[in-house]
Amino acid sequence: MTVADHIGAYQEYLSDEKNASANTISSYMRDVRQFNDYLTDRSLDFKNISAGEVEEYVRHMTGRGKSAATVTRSIASIKSFYAFLVSSGVVESSPVRGVASVKVERKYPEILTSKEVELFLEQPQCVDAKGFRDHAMLELLYATGIRVSEMISLNVDDVNLSAGFIRCESKGTERMIPLYPAAVKALQEYMEDIRPQLCADVNDRALFFNMNGERMSRQGFWKIVKFYQEKAQIKKTITPHTLRHSFAAHLLENGADLRAIQEMLGHADISSTQVYAHVVKKQLKDVYQRAHPRA
Repeated sequence: MTVADHIGAYQEYLSDEKNASANTISSYMRDVRQFNDYLTDRSLDFKNISAGEVEEYVRHMTGRGKSAATVTRSIASIKSFYAFLVSSGVVESSPVRGVASVKVERKYPEILTSKEVELFLEQPQCVDAKGFRDHAMLELLYATGIRVSEMISLNVDDVNLSAGFIRCESKGTERMIPLYPAAVKALQEYMEDIRPQLCADVNDRALFFNMNGERMSRQGFWKIVKFYQEKAQIKKTITPHTLRHSFAAHLLENGADLRAIQEMLGHADISSTQVYAHVVKKQLKDVYQRAHPRA
């Protein structure tokens, strides 16, 4: 088998056995292919390289201006690839095992204040199909904290307005997430009056469509978010993930249980959810430093 064959088998392993998300697979494959290109350019055999040569690749990436986070992720991708090769019997040991990760300064997610969220959600004007649709999407994201990939994958059957929840399937698991009344109202108006106008095929069960009658894409929704950020004149950088972060932090600020937030977000590991506790504590400390007369 060629190295391309092994990389292809690794991609199938990530998809079929590890059940990794499309974004994770894309990132890992890009890192592994870039590493293989580096080896090929230097006439190095991927089966017979040393830890020193991997460390030289790390220095190569750093020298080209790659961030510590990018280098660390790349090391993790290559380490995973070689773990697969070892388990498959292609190589006896991993040359990445002793390579240390680059120290990454921890960056906490950008969180909107409650007032900023209200301002942002007020931007879509419910005077036409686009306004009603955009309002429903933004309300849904802040109400549930789901990922954008999960939102655009939703079908009509995943929404239960009478019970006030949505069903979200991701990575082989299913979770039920409640909706607050304003989100129910926004979705009801959209689903009853607007969705039939946008849907090009009556048999299409997608919940959200673009103006061409096709299922909403990540890129399309990203443009929508940036448009309303500029319209609201909010200086913070708002990405489609910002409402998810804000959802979690605001629930925590108002006394929600960390485990409940973990379940709603769909985090497999509680440590992924605990970052929001650090965000809330940091915000409190910042308020204290600004407001206390002796701080």
